Amino acid sequence: MNIRSTVFLIAASVIAAAGCGGTQTNTNVNISSNTVAVNTNAEKANSANPLGVTTPTPEATTNDAPTLTPVVRAFYDALKKKDDAALKQVLSQDFIARVQSDMKDENRKDMAAFMAELDRVPEKPVEVRNEKLQGDHAVAEIKGGTYVNWTPFAFIRENGQWKFTGGSPALDSVAK
Repeated sequence: MNIRSTVFLIAASVIAAAGCGGTQTNTNVNISSNTVAVNTNAEKANSANPLGVTTPTPEATTNDAPTLTPVVRAFYDALKKKDDAALKQVLSQDFIARVQSDMKDENRKDMAAFMAELDRVPEKPVEVRNEKLQGDHAVAEIKGGTYVNWTPFAFIRENGQWKFTGGSPALDSVAK
């Protein structure tokens, strides 16, 4: 799967996820003999439709991603400035190779400009939270720009530096 297809899939997933929210729920509470029964329209809809969509409860913030936030900020700064050298400093070797392959297919030369077309550079800084470091691998959630909902992304440590892989455990599972 090339970078354009991956970004398109990510954008489509984000738009679809954003469209799933915002339903109004009416709650009826019946109190009798020290018992409480709560019925909601969402429960009725889901019991009537086993394929009904339920919106998961968002995960709470456990940390402000102190290790990976600088990588994400450097990535978006490089995109904004269209600085190829700065961009290559925060991308994994595998991610760089995939992007360069896609650029070659489209006869493109400027990596930062190419990637900026695929990932919207936000007006305000992207938010990063809930980093989980496991040896040379890590995951952190990103929100902002193209990602209107918290989206987990993978990072890898190469030559002692954390690098953005462009992969997302959540979006990779959607792609499969």
